[in-house]
Amino acid sequence: METRRTVLRYLAGSTALATSSMSCVEVFARQLGSDYEKPNILCIVGEGLRWDELSLTGNKVIQTPNMDRIGREGCVFHNAFVVNALCLPSRATMLTGMYSHSTGAVSNVEGKIDPQLPLVSDMLQKAGYETAFLGKSHVEGALMDHYWDYYFGFLGQADYYRPRITEGIKGKYGPEKLYAGEYVDTLLTHKAVEWLRQKRDKPFCMFLWFYAPHAPFFRPKDMVNDLKGVSISAPASFNEDEKGYPGKPRAVADADNKIGYSEVYSDDPRSLEELVKDHYVGVEDNDRNIGVLLKELERQGQLEKTAVLLSSDHGFFLGEHHLYDKRLMYEPSIRVPMLLRYPGKVKPGVTSDEMVLNLDMAPTLLQMAGLPVPGQMQGQSMLPLAQGEDIAWRQDWLYEYYEYPGFENVRPCRGVRTKRYKYIEFFVDPKEYELYDLEKDPDEMNNLYGKPGYDELTSHLRARMEELRKRTNDTYQYRPTGMPLYPEPFKQK
Repeated sequence: METRRTVLRYLAGSTALATSSMSCVEVFARQLGSDYEKPNILCIVGEGLRWDELSLTGNKVIQTPNMDRIGREGCVFHNAFVVNALCLPSRATMLTGMYSHSTGAVSNVEGKIDPQLPLVSDMLQKAGYETAFLGKSHVEGALMDHYWDYYFGFLGQADYYRPRITEGIKGKYGPEKLYAGEYVDTLLTHKAVEWLRQKRDKPFCMFLWFYAPHAPFFRPKDMVNDLKGVSISAPASFNEDEKGYPGKPRAVADADNKIGYSEVYSDDPRSLEELVKDHYVGVEDNDRNIGVLLKELERQGQLEKTAVLLSSDHGFFLGEHHLYDKRLMYEPSIRVPMLLRYPGKVKPGVTSDEMVLNLDMAPTLLQMAGLPVPGQMQGQSMLPLAQGEDIAWRQDWLYEYYEYPGFENVRPCRGVRTKRYKYIEFFVDPKEYELYDLEKDPDEMNNLYGKPGYDELTSHLRARMEELRKRTNDTYQYRPTGMPLYPEPFKQK
């Protein structure tokens, strides 16, 4: 263990770490020797999975016993967020531990991760892990420019019942194949189990990133009638649109992600009930697929040797402010589940109220593997929190969103969230602002910006946002996407 501590001290103090993280990992892996037992790692990511869509976190409509088990037998982080509530940028952040403005993957249009940045999977592979990726990555190239011992993924979005998927083994990729009639997440899970059953003499790290419940919300065939007759209550802010979004910026009022009366190809839900039930069924399908994996690991005697990290690429509006989709910096959009089960290292039933981010996922995976966290990563490992350590932790964090013009017509914004307050700045002319006291106004109905008595708080949060931008080397200059402001309606081919 002293060798490991010595190498850790060396790497922590290395000024060249940001440019030589891969070589440092290799050095560290060799020095680590046999005194550290690496766990298997399973990283599961949902598509728009909300923090409150688990029965463990209070949902009364659906049951999620397998996700609940991960949290119940490990740690539940009650305040987990994404730093950019959009599929591609968030997934790039998970893989690199860096902000969108640092990865270069700032939107679903500008989706290429800087090739000089190693992915956490690259580091794990160099340190002796077998790595697998299955599902949706969304980043440009769909991660096929990286080595995977096993790969089963697709470019961009999937067709639920006619997915076109590329399979790869040992870094060699075959032709894209059509899997007609197979539900995409059932297929992903089947392939994951197949790979888990292969013999290996190394620990594994599997990234299984589901597609459901992505719009347009196709259900598995055996679940098309689920939740029939179940009553769905409207959130407190549902009718805010009928009042003209009083006190809110036009950037919110004019955004297109509204239930029932906006059209973005085939994505728009026609009613609150349709949206919520379809989303819930997708979550229940995620849960049963997770159950298949846990059962297989249990059958092999590997579950107690496997760390499981579960989260989502963003949250999702289910009628709050009459919205669906994500992007805006309101709580339903940015808040996600974060569960960590790590037998022998994290005690069952642990909870944390600290603000953790998708930035923290890559550092956490590295620490669980016994590896150093490279200096360029802008998150920090959540493992000490899960182990109940009393450590200094962030008191606020930076949010960013850049995809505009484009789908949903949400203007670019930045913001800062503290434990109590949230400041949002729509920074493209005409500039507009929001300020919320989350303690008194958890539904974010009362915009305090510009109201008497809040000038000092506003100035403080604005200054803090700029400090966080500077700290994270944010020199990104927003560029319009080049997409049409209002995409043409979906047309049948």
